[in-house]
Amino acid sequence: MIPWLESHTYNLGGLTLQTWGTFVALGYLVGAWISARRAKAKGLKPHFVWDAAFWMFIAAFIGARLFHAIFYDPTHFIQHPLDLIDPRYQGFAMFGGLLGAIVAFAIVIKKHKLDFQRYADATIWGLPWGIMLGRIGCFLIHDHPGTLSHSLLAVQYPGGARHDLGLYLSIGGLLTGLLFLVLDRKSHRPGFFLYAFFASEAIQRLGLDFYRIADTRYLYLTPTQWFAIPLLIYASYGMSQRWKPKTSAA
Repeated sequence: MIPWLESHTYNLGGLTLQTWGTFVALGYLVGAWISARRAKAKGLKPHFVWDAAFWMFIAAFIGARLFHAIFYDPTHFIQHPLDLIDPRYQGFAMFGGLLGAIVAFAIVIKKHKLDFQRYADATIWGLPWGIMLGRIGCFLIHDHPGTLSHSLLAVQYPGGARHDLGLYLSIGGLLTGLLFLVLDRKSHRPGFFLYAFFASEAIQRLGLDFYRIADTRYLYLTPTQWFAIPLLIYASYGMSQRWKPKTSAA
């Protein structure tokens, strides 16, 4: 089992910084850098990826907060509306952030009249690695505790070993990134990796959310699971349309 490790804040040069926020920022910067390198390798313009990444970062936080507020904890935010804009207050939903980022990305791509599918594939390429780093922050503050477990990956929480969803999602990001490297050995039509990421996230959240102990549920499923079901269907169809290697006419 994995020992209990905990860090909420740390001091740097006299400043008190948040551990979670640091890992999220680091993950985003590393992910954007990998995406920009991927864009350059594919003959695209990296500065457009950095431009999109800036607006996606802002939109992701807005979307993540709104998704959480609407579907997970509406009573609290009705009573305390200022917590919506307080980054220190916990409560961000990954799929809400994903929706916000997609909207921002689409606006940037449309503004510059770029190829949506090709730039989407390049931009999504770095996201699994960013998630891997960012979710380490979730693991260190333990904001996603799971059910009791004797698994080798269970964390020794005070009071008993438990699944830790932050740890599992970090591992999931790593596995998705490695899967991308394997799938990249063959040529696929533009958009394939975008849909592959959607499918990976949907599968992970459909399974892992059953281990959560603190989430709102509707008919036994979390809001994220309900969203993951149509997303998986949509992603599976998109991948099937782009699975075959590109032809000269494509």
